[in-house]
Amino acid sequence: MSSEIEERAQFSQIRYGQCWEDADILLEGLAIQPGDTCLSIASAGDNTLALLTRSPERVIALDLSLAQLACLELRVAAYRCLTHPELLFLMGSATETTEPTSRQTLYQRCRPHLSPTVQQFWGDRPQLIAMGIGNSGKFERYFEIFRRYILPLVHGKKQIDQLLQGGILEERQLFYNQVWNSRRWRWMFRLFFSRTVMGNLGRDPSFFQYVNANVAERIFDRAEYALTQLNPADNPYLQWILTGHHTTALPYALRPEHFDTIRANLDRLEWHQCSVEAFLDQLPNQTIDRYNLSDMFEYMSLESYHQILEQLIQKGRKGGRLAYWNLLVPRHCSPEWSSQIRPLSDLAHHLYDQDKAFFYSAFHVEEIV
Repeated sequence: MSSEIEERAQFSQIRYGQCWEDADILLEGLAIQPGDTCLSIASAGDNTLALLTRSPERVIALDLSLAQLACLELRVAAYRCLTHPELLFLMGSATETTEPTSRQTLYQRCRPHLSPTVQQFWGDRPQLIAMGIGNSGKFERYFEIFRRYILPLVHGKKQIDQLLQGGILEERQLFYNQVWNSRRWRWMFRLFFSRTVMGNLGRDPSFFQYVNANVAERIFDRAEYALTQLNPADNPYLQWILTGHHTTALPYALRPEHFDTIRANLDRLEWHQCSVEAFLDQLPNQTIDRYNLSDMFEYMSLESYHQILEQLIQKGRKGGRLAYWNLLVPRHCSPEWSSQIRPLSDLAHHLYDQDKAFFYSAFHVEEIV
């Protein structure tokens, strides 16, 4: 079975230099057990690597894009041969290392661990290495435009630093209402995160084919939640958007306490350039225990969603789980599927309330019955 989005979008360049989905809630939702087989959308690789911290027997990463798999492969090489501080510097999470070096030097240490195709991919793009590979995607360049040209028209460094300091809930709400949420902020935010601007600068216009909602309003509401109800001091995604690196928080896979576990389990990971649909066609039934599906249903019609959901159930084991996000297109199993899959709604809602990658409109966890 071919993928619907494969026919409408280009995948030759890096779209995402890092995963913009919260692995903390993903892992809690999936509840991976030692010995499980996991299937994961590769994207930039961070959340796929995060799955390894739960010691599954096998993690299968899939992506239509060679560029995205090149991001994953370089991360795997970095976990193998760099120290944790060096990994953060290569990523761009940190602006310097304890031992002065260049990102190109770190890349050269990783290079022998890469396939010839991926060596050529990164060799043709030294500027992406130099800026930090977490900055290498179209989506990150979109945030860089916001950070460099839009945000300074609204707030200065002092206000940004104060926001990212966080504090107790009452302090965060007071600062947001009295300082941050100005008329200019609201106007500039709604303009920059509109469907038109985001489609052309940040994602791909074809990704919005099934979107009927007001894009900017949805994202504004979630941003307000992230800046008040959640603590910015604990939010690596917000920190990167506003500063271009991580300040006081790291995504799950980059935290020092997970570095050795991921490194030890790298041999359990494999990756393939193909669609989920095509890969599932090759699998025996009842093979997969856990699915990290990112927001893949966002880009397909309801009919296509139902077709792949049937595949996912057929290839999954009883008691297996699916976890995925909705950005703007509502996709989730309906009551007609209740004999095959059931939503873990209370768990999903609880986790969604903690979601630090705040742009999404919903998070779903479902269990195969």
